[in-house]
Amino acid sequence: MMISTEYGSEIVNDMVNIIVANREYLSEIDGAIGDGDHGINMAKGFNLCGASLAGKKMSLAEALDILSDALMEGIGGSMGPLYGSLFIGMADSIRDEEKLTLDQFAKMLRDGLTSLQDISSAGVGDKCLMDTLIPAVETIEKAAREDMPFTDALGLMKDAAAKGRDSTLDLVAKIGRASRLGERSRGVLDAGATSCCLLLTQLAESTERRLA
Repeated sequence: MMISTEYGSEIVNDMVNIIVANREYLSEIDGAIGDGDHGINMAKGFNLCGASLAGKKMSLAEALDILSDALMEGIGGSMGPLYGSLFIGMADSIRDEEKLTLDQFAKMLRDGLTSLQDISSAGVGDKCLMDTLIPAVETIEKAAREDMPFTDALGLMKDAAAKGRDSTLDLVAKIGRASRLGERSRGVLDAGATSCCLLLTQLAESTERRLA
């Protein structure tokens, strides 16, 4: 099975909608140990992307370009560059592709992670979006190596993302403003890990609906 990259506008719009729908939830989580504006900022950037995509038919690479630009320009703090780097890395990976196999889909995610790691040294255990992203990428890569059905691989990726998000509940923040709280940062989900889980889950579900 493969996914056509012609569905870029639809897939990225689905990601826009999931972030906007969870704006208050993400800010509530962030408010426990951070500035409380993660949902507000993310929704602002994703809404900018949605406005740019309105009425347009774009490939997945083109739509991810729009998303990256919107986040880089529309979000303050660190999250704009972080997510912007992730999505531009994904876009660059598939720029000349019309269809994606599971192997290519996994490589797209790996290239996005690699792009993000070019500007961030954070990793699993730091209580951040990497706690969600890295296990999800590694899981779908393993599924691809094992020649697993695309649908099954997407399900495993979603599970890994959720487990990564949930793991941040018991972690002490090592980066960002929350790191100043020390042990007081334990017992709360990380907002970045949570938004990353929402995005990866929506990406998987939007892809699965369009597999052929």
